[in-house]
Amino acid sequence: MTLRRATKIVATLGPASSDPVLLEQMIAAGVNVVRLNFSHGSAQDHIDRAAAVREAAQRAGREVAIMADLQGPKIRVGKFAQGKVQLEPGAPFVLDASRTEPGDLGGVGLDYKELPRDVKPGDLLLLNDGLIVLTVNAVRGEQVHTTVKLGGELSNNKGINKQGGGLTAPALTAKDMEDIKTAMSFQADYVAVSFPKNATDMEMARQLCNVAAAPYRHKPGLIAKIERAEAIPRLEEILRASDGIMVARGDLAVEVGNAVVPALQKKMIRMARDMDKVVITATQMMESMITNPVPTRAEVSDVANAVLDGTDAVMLSAETAAGKFPLETVQEMAKICSAAEAAEDVQLDADFSGRTFSSIDQSIAMGALFTAHHLGAKAIVAMTDSGSTALWMSRHRIHIPIYALTPKVATQRRMALFRNVRPLLMDTSADRDTALEQAERHLKDRGIVQAGDVYAITCGEPMGAPGGTNMLKICRAI
Repeated sequence: MTLRRATKIVATLGPASSDPVLLEQMIAAGVNVVRLNFSHGSAQDHIDRAAAVREAAQRAGREVAIMADLQGPKIRVGKFAQGKVQLEPGAPFVLDASRTEPGDLGGVGLDYKELPRDVKPGDLLLLNDGLIVLTVNAVRGEQVHTTVKLGGELSNNKGINKQGGGLTAPALTAKDMEDIKTAMSFQADYVAVSFPKNATDMEMARQLCNVAAAPYRHKPGLIAKIERAEAIPRLEEILRASDGIMVARGDLAVEVGNAVVPALQKKMIRMARDMDKVVITATQMMESMITNPVPTRAEVSDVANAVLDGTDAVMLSAETAAGKFPLETVQEMAKICSAAEAAEDVQLDADFSGRTFSSIDQSIAMGALFTAHHLGAKAIVAMTDSGSTALWMSRHRIHIPIYALTPKVATQRRMALFRNVRPLLMDTSADRDTALEQAERHLKDRGIVQAGDVYAITCGEPMGAPGGTNMLKICRAI
């Protein structure tokens, strides 16, 4: 039961991973968060899949978080008469918001009807993840007249991005609002919001989630997917309005350019950790394993670098949703994370230099890290009602595992995303001394500590009061 891997793994559920036995094996192999992609499937499909995840986690003897990933605006072309066309460089091509008949070599309709009002001559439109580039020549009513700059195969419903950003589509659509209600009906632990441009988008999403979750006495965490150019200068305000961010490298790279993304990834991870938020690194991390049983060396380096940057989690998309080797992909990713973490340099003293902590509970959390590090403790234990203490601890690199003991299943699941935190469910007594004895017994029963091991434990008095962590104790197990 000892924690050998600090970085968490998010896996997307799909046709390739829906078998109950396989899903249980994937959770046992290291999946901490299961992503439900609301771009595909009906409301009932998601309700059924969430139930399957909970059942598989129970069989595997672990709790995992469920993340509902909203579709966001459909900024896409329409359908073609033959399903696809081959665009040649220099050819004219019309994107027509009023077109109802299927597309052909001359043009195609649009799912996104506002495109003619969002573009002007000279703009570059990138289709199908940037594989096709169109130069805007003129806008005539509902038609956007373009010339193909970079050709290729364009098929039904491929996405549209504008280089540099600037599309006005709202982050939350009517479909997203209904999907939030569905996600709250099974108490999704996190909701990922697609294409937010500013804090207002995230604040609106939180209001909708809180209203939909109120009948269940539930409050999900909100993850902002950073995939628009407009979001980059507003990262700080988006982070303040969110519980975490996703470095969504696909659409982001199309809008800002591939070469810019690696540095942005490092900046986003650093900023999220500094602001006590969680961060997920996503998109094409193990892409070749959709069809191959082993990753490429470049993919191994990509995952390892995200871990060394300090990401809370690395995410698998099509690799587990539609790939041939979903279980093997999880196993490989877990090995890469563990190897990268073993090479990490812990610099807690430097981390704390010049830092001030304004609250008692956060000061206690930092004191536990500092003391455990210098004593070489076997474990750090946080008795937490809300999970805040464990979150603060998880923002700093330390090779000592953090065990978060909570009486709330919802808190246990939410902490499944926190780096280096192993959440465990434990009923706590109202009496402090009894609770501390229960905690040690809990740790010993699971083989986390043995007689003679030193560990640090934090709790609050009175017990069970949220935001009340005010005690740090250094213990030697008996």
